[in-house]
Amino acid sequence: MRLGVFTVLFSDKSFEEMLDYVASKGIEAVELGTGGFPGDAHCKVQELLEDDSKREAFLEALHKRNLTISALSCHGNPLHPQESIASKDDELFDQTVRLAQLLDVPVVNTFSGCPGDHENAKYPNWPVAPWPPEFLEILTWQWEEKIIPYWKRKAKFAKEHGVKIGLELHGGFSVHTPKNLLQLREACGPTIGANLDPSHMWWQGIDPLEAIKILGKENAIHHFHAKDTVIDQPNVNKNGLTDMTSYADMKERAWYFRTVGFGHSSKDWADMVSTLRLYGYDHVVSIEHEDGLMSIDEGFTKAIETLKPVMVKESVGDMWWA
Repeated sequence: MRLGVFTVLFSDKSFEEMLDYVASKGIEAVELGTGGFPGDAHCKVQELLEDDSKREAFLEALHKRNLTISALSCHGNPLHPQESIASKDDELFDQTVRLAQLLDVPVVNTFSGCPGDHENAKYPNWPVAPWPPEFLEILTWQWEEKIIPYWKRKAKFAKEHGVKIGLELHGGFSVHTPKNLLQLREACGPTIGANLDPSHMWWQGIDPLEAIKILGKENAIHHFHAKDTVIDQPNVNKNGLTDMTSYADMKERAWYFRTVGFGHSSKDWADMVSTLRLYGYDHVVSIEHEDGLMSIDEGFTKAIETLKPVMVKESVGDMWWA
């Protein structure tokens, strides 16, 4: 396994400045945004698709620093009921898959998206309760008419390009739990998998260790994010877990993101890394920093300090004692 970083946090740095910095910290892989919510500060997808020489220079900059690309990320909402939004995110996804193939990147990360509640809807609708019964009617319509048909097409497209899809299980989008992910994977095939982020499991009340086991049994973890979460129980009692309080108002929120090791112990992270290996994951653990209490540099550095000692770098091979 290798330690990586989602480079969106260094969007103020040039591509080569960013590479120099993360390499100096001992990072071995980068996850690059190609647009959508992550932006494209370090990976101009159209430019790299069209120009072989720029693509070669791009790869050379990585290789000379002994860095690889763990994933290209284009998180958006390709199922948005407003066509102008959906079509833009859909086109970006296709471009990102094509670029991933050319760069020999194994995974494209994104969100599943979330449709509206009927054909003429204006905004996404994320049902979170099975009653009153119209909520289940909305959910059934979304999956049968929008989610499964769309991702069947995209799974086929990605497979043709030799690329896996990592859907981040994120609240507000249709695929946000291990069960949703496996439901979609069953309908669309094994090209669909998770970009599993423990931070989003914790706030939903899901034990990330058990999520790894559930998905790992199906070989359904394509990528892994490293981000932590704090649960503020008094605010949970007041606001519930589907808390709409602004992320900026941390004192009032039921939960908020922290850098690795500041929401859960290094033992929790060691257990997750070991369980990933137990279930066959041997790709990158990609640090994501969204900590409102620490600077980017401090949060990033502390995440590395927590993760480096618990990373499993070498498989045992033959068990001489067994």
